[in-house]
Amino acid sequence: MAANMYRVGDYVYFENSSSNPYVIRRIEELSKTANGNVEAKVVCLFRRRDISTQLNSLADNNARDFEEDSKQPPASESQKHQLKHRELFLSRQFESLPATHIRGKCNVTLLNETDVLTTYLEKEDSFFYSLVFDPAQKTLLADQGEIRVGSKYQAEIPDRLAEGESDGRVQEKLETKVWDPDNQLKDPQIDQFLVVARAVGTFARALDCSSSIRQPSLHMSAAAASRDVTLFHAMDTLARCGYDLARAMCSLAPQGGPVLCRDEMEEWGASEAMLFEEALEKYGKDFNDIRQDFLPWKSLASIVQFYYMWKTTDRYIQQKRLKAAEADSKLKQVYIPTYTKPNPNQIMAPGTRPGMNGSAGFQKVLSCESCHTAQSPQWYAWGPPSMQCRLCASCWIYWKKYGGLKTPTQLDGAARASMEAAPRVHMSRQEAQGMSPFNNSAGRAKLLAKNRQTFILQTTKLSRVARRVCHDVLQPRRAARRPYVPINSNAVKAECMIRLSKPSKAPVKAKTSPRPDLATIVKELALNAPLRLKAASSVPTPIGGNQGNQPRGISSLLGKRPFDSQVGGAQLSTNGRPFTSGMRTTSQSVIKRQKVNQGDSPTPVVFVATKYTRSLRKALTQTQMRRAARKPHLPLTVKVPPPPPAPPAHSSEPIVLED
Repeated sequence: MAANMYRVGDYVYFENSSSNPYVIRRIEELSKTANGNVEAKVVCLFRRRDISTQLNSLADNNARDFEEDSKQPPASESQKHQLKHRELFLSRQFESLPATHIRGKCNVTLLNETDVLTTYLEKEDSFFYSLVFDPAQKTLLADQGEIRVGSKYQAEIPDRLAEGESDGRVQEKLETKVWDPDNQLKDPQIDQFLVVARAVGTFARALDCSSSIRQPSLHMSAAAASRDVTLFHAMDTLARCGYDLARAMCSLAPQGGPVLCRDEMEEWGASEAMLFEEALEKYGKDFNDIRQDFLPWKSLASIVQFYYMWKTTDRYIQQKRLKAAEADSKLKQVYIPTYTKPNPNQIMAPGTRPGMNGSAGFQKVLSCESCHTAQSPQWYAWGPPSMQCRLCASCWIYWKKYGGLKTPTQLDGAARASMEAAPRVHMSRQEAQGMSPFNNSAGRAKLLAKNRQTFILQTTKLSRVARRVCHDVLQPRRAARRPYVPINSNAVKAECMIRLSKPSKAPVKAKTSPRPDLATIVKELALNAPLRLKAASSVPTPIGGNQGNQPRGISSLLGKRPFDSQVGGAQLSTNGRPFTSGMRTTSQSVIKRQKVNQGDSPTPVVFVATKYTRSLRKALTQTQMRRAARKPHLPLTVKVPPPPPAPPAHSSEPIVLED
């Protein structure tokens, strides 16, 4: 019963999504709506996963400084990973949530230098905070309400003096004496002098124009003159005059007029007092924020002094009574029953075998993404749907409460990456193209240079064995048809270890392929490499603008075969016509070709078919066409048909027709 009773000031879990972790809030008010539901006004607390990467680095620096200052015991990598899940960031952001979304209580404390961080891991539902997060400004600052506890904040107490031992310290340097109780005046004389000081203060306010406007009545002026600032000035005057009443009387009323002493209550105007009350309602006793946002022309000492004087007025008592009456009308506590509805992320129906995932669309024998166990009474879907990851029951509870996994995984930054990539959905086509690396030549060259880097995938023995043993789980044909869908390698390896422990019915046939050494491979490559000759500079350039961009030889940029290697013996140009004396063939030696950048590659070449090339195609049989399509690198031998007859030569002589 007490566990389900929630009061104002409790830190609680709220569930705003079935798949995301709980959000942690502090209950400030409990109120009943018009339709009878209970609504909670809460203060927001944020986790590390809710802030940006830059602010996370600031939090890491603050954590390192705290460990060095407080001399924390060494922690393992797993403990450091889990401590990040226990750290929260306080904020001043309020929101209203339905009380039915509460899922339990937790404990949140301000981190102190005397605390040991690892003790938070030993306690269930225990969190700490040391920084304040501003969601509007996206800033992370230290909490101003830090309690200064520790060795460096303690006073050094000297040893006690023995009997008869004199104190060698100079007292005038340690403190200032403002009043001597062993003076020659008696108490009635001092009281009479204080009455005279109040009378002088009342008369001085009557002479002052600004004071007469603020306190128009005599009673208000007398009350202002009876405040502590007047009494302090009177006793200070007595001490300065050596407790001589005659000299002190003259000091109260010099030749220029009576002395007027004011405190902060008199210096502040009515509008400034209203601003202070409004700021106090918003920020509480955070005087730095009050000064920054509401009263920047006032000093911090003036605001603090006015606050303690304001608490002695009737205005403070009246507001205190109103708040008490308002609090009586609100709810003090609310009972929320335990939430027992099934989570929609459950992927295993009751009654199925433990360790097997029977949900449709999920691969079988998947292990927990956090603890890698294959046995659990209940499984939950976790992460992106395409990854097909799942968590066991205990790791799911840890994920919901602490917002992370017990061990770091490759999907830790998936939520933040999806949050950063989400605004692109709402962009227009032009804005999306502007963010592309292909919008300028510099970005395109950078991307191409990055793609040209060579990488090697080196598989382990377990991975190679798992491909054969877990062929039904891996499904390589299905994976080849859908290469964009990731494969859960941890689950495949876990199933492989289970199957390897059991005796197999049929022995696995291992194919051994002999691999030559490096010297043999280099020798074969050197023998099969084509011989290239450098041509002289006097070689004529090809005729026509299109000839310069045509592929030359087998190692051409576009991977096309030269047409002369197909027809075997006939020297033909690209358009199918024989070469003239002013043109050169592709088999001739060429000038050293420049390397063309992939980003600046030429436009695709268009081959125009002529009647002669069509006749060549008709000369090929169906078998030759298929063989050429399968193996385009091999030359073809085709019987070349005779060229078409040349047209008769034209003559400039006239034609004579005889009868």
